[in-house]
Amino acid sequence: MEFLAPRRRASVTVAIPASTTADTPHLRERTLKVGLMGRALAIFRVSRVIVYRDLEADQASDSRLMERLLSYMATPQYLRKMLFRITPELRYAGILPPLRTPNHPLRKFSRELKVGEFREGFVVKSSRSISEVNIGVEKPALIQDYHPVNARINVRVSRLGDVVEVEPVPLESIDVYWGFQVEAADLTLDEVLRRGKYGLTVATSKHGKPLKGVTGSLVRRWLDARSVLLAFGSPTEGVGEILSRRGIKAEELFNFVVNTIRSQGTETVRVEEALISSLSTFNSMVED
Repeated sequence: MEFLAPRRRASVTVAIPASTTADTPHLRERTLKVGLMGRALAIFRVSRVIVYRDLEADQASDSRLMERLLSYMATPQYLRKMLFRITPELRYAGILPPLRTPNHPLRKFSRELKVGEFREGFVVKSSRSISEVNIGVEKPALIQDYHPVNARINVRVSRLGDVVEVEPVPLESIDVYWGFQVEAADLTLDEVLRRGKYGLTVATSKHGKPLKGVTGSLVRRWLDARSVLLAFGSPTEGVGEILSRRGIKAEELFNFVVNTIRSQGTETVRVEEALISSLSTFNSMVED
């Protein structure tokens, strides 16, 4: 049976710090850590993840590592060789777990396609009137009009037969969860919030308010919002500490600062653990 996870009514963006993997010395273990985060993002239907700058030091390499690994995970397997060159960051990409989201189909033959199904494609050839698109089957699909070669495009299967025909579709018209996009922003957390237009912003912190006390108001705000941002701290600093170095109080920047892990039994909670716990909690609270 074909797996079609519903798209969230309100898009969810997750902000994680560039230093998330800094406490993990070996690239193999860093890759595993990012793989766990990628799975959590996909399981709970996150639309976008932003890697923000949380230290004054140069974090370009840490940001690039997470951006490259998460982007690789989010890309359908049949497009990866065309979109990713072999780089040091991808040395252990083979241990990344598959996402199995609806945009990662396993069907590899045109006879298995269905009219109306969505696919991610990559334009391999183009002329003025028609283009050829790799959609993960044994032969390119045809799409009307010119589309730039090497462009990544979402399509809908419109006709089957000796030739597979597809039509372009905007992401907004795809009614199933279509994975997450990744941005390594050279921005601080407060800059991320001020740049974006979010209907609800939530920071997770062990110093935040108990979630039980704000559940009602948070859920109401979530259901009224078209976009939600959830922010997480680093392995060594919470959101409050990260912002305080810039003279900003988290409570003044976010609509809610909440503790999603009551009475934690460990002194610290790792980012990948906080992601799984918090996203699971919010997913249970909000039925969308």
